[in-house]
Amino acid sequence: MATTSAPYGLRPVKRADGMAYAGATTTYLIDPAGEATSLFYGQVVYIGADGYIAAVTATGADATTNSWPAGSSDMTGCIGVFVGCEYTNDQGQVVHSQYYPTGTANGGPIKAKVVDDPNVIFQGQMDAVSGQDDIGANCHFVTSKIVTGSTSTGNSTAQLDATVVQTTAPFRILGFVSATDDTYPDVLVKINPAWHTMSIDKGV
Repeated sequence: MATTSAPYGLRPVKRADGMAYAGATTTYLIDPAGEATSLFYGQVVYIGADGYIAAVTATGADATTNSWPAGSSDMTGCIGVFVGCEYTNDQGQVVHSQYYPTGTANGGPIKAKVVDDPNVIFQGQMDAVSGQDDIGANCHFVTSKIVTGSTSTGNSTAQLDATVVQTTAPFRILGFVSATDDTYPDVLVKINPAWHTMSIDKGV
């Protein structure tokens, strides 16, 4: 049983069309001058006005003040889930990292790997007990755990809010990975279409 709150963001596990998820990602770019927020494996990201990847910092609890990317009724949604990056450090070495440390800048391309397929189903952990009747409902992120993560593991610690809604929210709950009566159940979710932008490859 999941009796400990140990969120890990969103992990891609399979596809909604029944096919296995084979690890496909798209390459996008992080601002080479440095991004203000660290990006952790399993974190939801969007394409900013500057054309670079940035962390979604809002819960997604509604389509106005908590919309994606944040605080605007002109919601652009997310592009997908960040799963690592590649950049060249000051010593000229190519670094493949589980996460992007805030402020990392090298004047050259910082490549982000993003799961942007809208058919991918993700696994995440709820912040409280859920139930069978929550399947088909929508949910969003916990306010205090949207852009948090571990610099040791590189993993996001974003967590899903167990207070489900039947109205607008970014994730649709499709099933349970753990028992429905777990204290902190693991669930399967899909990003709802209205919260997911069209996939455009901005990579190099």
